[in-house]
Amino acid sequence: MFWYFSFVGRVMLSVNKLCVCSYEILEVVGANHQFCAYRTKTMVEDGDAVDARSTEEWLLHAQELVPVVLEKAREVKGFAGRWKMIIAKLEQIPSRLSDLSSHPCFSKNALCKEQLQAVSKTLGEAIELAELCMKEKYEGKLRMQSDLDALTGKLDLNLRDCGLLIKTGVLGEATLPLAVSSSVAESDVAAHNIRELLARLQIGHLEAKHQALDSVVEAMKEDEKSVLAALGRSNIAALVQLLTATSPRIREKTVTVICSLAESGSCENWLVSEGVLPPLIRLVESGSAVGKEKATISLQRLSMSAETAREIVGHGGVPPLVELCQIGDSVSQAAAACTLKNISAVPEVRQTLSEEGIVRIMINLLNCGILLGSKEHAAECLQNLTASNENLRRSVISEGGVRSLLAYLDGPLPQESAVGALRNLVGSVPEESLVSLGLVPRLVHVLKSGSLGAQQAAVAAICRVCSSTDMKKMVGEAGCIPLLVKMLEAKSNSAREVAAQAIASLIVVSQNTREVKKDDKSVPNLVQLLDPSPQNTAKKYAVTCLGSLSSSKKCKKLMISYGAIGYLKKLTEMDIPGAKKLHERLERGKLRSLFSKK
Repeated sequence: MFWYFSFVGRVMLSVNKLCVCSYEILEVVGANHQFCAYRTKTMVEDGDAVDARSTEEWLLHAQELVPVVLEKAREVKGFAGRWKMIIAKLEQIPSRLSDLSSHPCFSKNALCKEQLQAVSKTLGEAIELAELCMKEKYEGKLRMQSDLDALTGKLDLNLRDCGLLIKTGVLGEATLPLAVSSSVAESDVAAHNIRELLARLQIGHLEAKHQALDSVVEAMKEDEKSVLAALGRSNIAALVQLLTATSPRIREKTVTVICSLAESGSCENWLVSEGVLPPLIRLVESGSAVGKEKATISLQRLSMSAETAREIVGHGGVPPLVELCQIGDSVSQAAAACTLKNISAVPEVRQTLSEEGIVRIMINLLNCGILLGSKEHAAECLQNLTASNENLRRSVISEGGVRSLLAYLDGPLPQESAVGALRNLVGSVPEESLVSLGLVPRLVHVLKSGSLGAQQAAVAAICRVCSSTDMKKMVGEAGCIPLLVKMLEAKSNSAREVAAQAIASLIVVSQNTREVKKDDKSVPNLVQLLDPSPQNTAKKYAVTCLGSLSSSKKCKKLMISYGAIGYLKKLTEMDIPGAKKLHERLERGKLRSLFSKK
């Protein structure tokens, strides 16, 4: 709880320096009228004396000052326009004080007391300025105009903060419902302290908010979970406003908190709805190194939502992210690449990304990214960009993307995203170019060493590239057949389907057929894929493969022994292509076998 007492200490230090204006009221009754003369006496009280006043006493003090200020303000002749504005704001204070004092938490909350102190101080300053104007004892007209404008700003802040305390529920959020005693759980006190700190982000001048922000940062280091649990939408709004503060230090600390909130995943919608995207993008453009990093990480998390990704594009977020991919440090570069990857998952913004030069940037990252994560994000971005847009495919190919993707696959753990991007591209590249670039050995490497997802993408690429007999021979000679047969045993239905599809394509070449026959697991695995259930989407390819193998007596016997006839009977009823013909062939083979035994 050090962060809380540290903050309270800073607040008390400010209170110790507080100048309090006290006014002695002398009633003088004349024959025909009554008037009040006011003598202003400024005194500096020590912290204990100021703090000893109750909230009710501060309320009475402020209420007594209002008529004093109004009378003096109305007597001023100079600066009429400014004083008219000041009087209009002063006239609103009594109703705000009344609303504040009627709140059930009024006397229980330190925020009320501090707010009344701030109002009293502003009223005292207003009296001093009014007297200077009446006596025309001020240091130049421009200086007084500046002082009056500052007073107007303070009155605006006081009125806003009073309204905020009442309307937003801050008082209720930051008030401990029970007296702090042994009966109050320590967790309740801690939660109250956190709520009070969060409330302080919304009220007072910038330096007060800065102090509260420091304490929130410390509190998150100590117990981030409790801070996140106490957050309300109004606290989020206050933090977003601090992102645009004039002080770079405040912006940097605020974006650090925002980054933690975004990464927690608990309030993305609030952050976006309160307008966090434009200031985050500005920080990516022109913030400090820390500011850029935290802002980019925040955008990385928020861009996981397709709607937010569109908004980032709409707010002009792509150019600074692209630039960061080129000149950022390792962490910022990786976060920027990931954000652009997330954005590229939204089909309708891909053309915008292309116009900002993202294809070349991602290929460069694939070649020279500082962190492995940057390269992974670049590969996935290219996969997204080439998923459905032929123009973008041609752009990636012309920029040398195929060569870069193949080189990236040479690592010990080839990534699914790079293989997926190649799968999208191979249909648009001449066969001889793919051969010269070494596509087939890389695909075999993926089948041996990649994850199941990477293997699936590799097999899908094989299906797309094997349009000619020569390419089918080359794939078979590279040792793909045993790997595809093994993949027929995968738990994933989609993996089994694409493996069966690839074998069905390759098996039309006689030497590949021989390779399939050699593998003892090929027929049993394919027969298992004759399962007529709707979940099994590989059955039509399994029928094709077994049809090609059925010319072999050995294979036919295996098919029959593993129950293919029963499966095929059901598939024939379902009108699966080739099932009827294969069923009849196996039935004939079964009959011949019976007669030969007799």
